[in-house]
Amino acid sequence: MADHSKKTVHSDAAPKALGPYAQAIVANGMVYCAGQIPLDPATGDLVEGGIAEQTHQVLKNLRAVLKAAGSDLDRAVKTTVFLKAMDSFAAMNEVYGRPEYFGAHPPARSTVEVARLPRDVLVEIEVVALA
Repeated sequence: MADHSKKTVHSDAAPKALGPYAQAIVANGMVYCAGQIPLDPATGDLVEGGIAEQTHQVLKNLRAVLKAAGSDLDRAVKTTVFLKAMDSFAAMNEVYGRPEYFGAHPPARSTVEVARLPRDVLVEIEVVALA
């Protein structure tokens, strides 16, 4: 019989949700992470710097949420990257592609330019990973 339960995930090592949603949900052996933006979890403030620094912080935040769910970035199967400007794709991709994040086998990915993101950040990333 299939397990239809779901578990809410919370990590103090990642920013608190900015609205009525969970940082992640674990269901059917998968972790569905809400999009993370480049906030410092200790202060709630936007990290200083441009797209590279923001991408790094987003990935750190996602890793913290995934670890709280018993997973990690190297277990990611799909990401969606939301960029304020597609002109920043190359700089985001340089950070995103570092082996310290997804290892030798990066997940499937979609990248889209959006009109606006929460707190006017430059990047937001969501992840689906194996639990």
